[in-house]
Amino acid sequence: MTTARLPLFPLNTVLFPGLVLPLNVFEQRYRALMRDLSELPEDEPRRFGVVAIRDGHEVAPTAPGLPEGSRPEPGPASGFGTDPLKSFYSVGCVAEAATIRERADGTFEVLSSGTSRFRLLSVDASGPYLTGEVEYLEERQGDEAGALATGVVRAFRAYQKRLAGAAESSLAGQSDLPGEPSVLSYLVAAAAMLDTPAKQRLLQAPDTGSRLAEELKVLRAETAVIAKLPSLPAVDLTQQPTSPN
Repeated sequence: MTTARLPLFPLNTVLFPGLVLPLNVFEQRYRALMRDLSELPEDEPRRFGVVAIRDGHEVAPTAPGLPEGSRPEPGPASGFGTDPLKSFYSVGCVAEAATIRERADGTFEVLSSGTSRFRLLSVDASGPYLTGEVEYLEERQGDEAGALATGVVRAFRAYQKRLAGAAESSLAGQSDLPGEPSVLSYLVAAAAMLDTPAKQRLLQAPDTGSRLAEELKVLRAETAVIAKLPSLPAVDLTQQPTSPN
């Protein structure tokens, strides 16, 4: 088993390989992380691990009643209890920062994207920010990934149509969806309007075929539910939320 150490950025969302993640970084612990990444040589990738929070707070709790300037700065594990490993889901995604821009007030604007999955083995809170020992996970195709991908494309288009209340002609053409099964599986997982536990199950699926099979069931079920609901506002299915941190 090959392991590595990554700085960690816990979020209340699930990042998938190939998806863009913009970040607004204002807490001191994550500012320190971005400063360290910025100082890496230009030819070295600026990577960190994004893990979804199972039990905890994305932004550290503040001390109510104290003046703004006297509030204590949160430590690296603030909001995640005495054992941060238990506060996070066990499978996360490596993010690679394409741009890190420091603002005049010391906060950072970061544009990153997911690259590959990892399993989180341990968490170290001894530094200015959390780091983790991780095991990188290989993406295996699994059984019938190609056939399942065709079904997922059809199911996703029906889901889009129901969710957006749009005419079939107004939807993106089929050529806009990737043909490679693993890429398709991650795009659909990110775009579907699902809660964090459901998205996490898709992220940690053992292989592409298993992920696509689960998506096929979820999309069909969600489409059936939406069909029975009153009209919903149009939704941009591919837009990722910006983290407030």
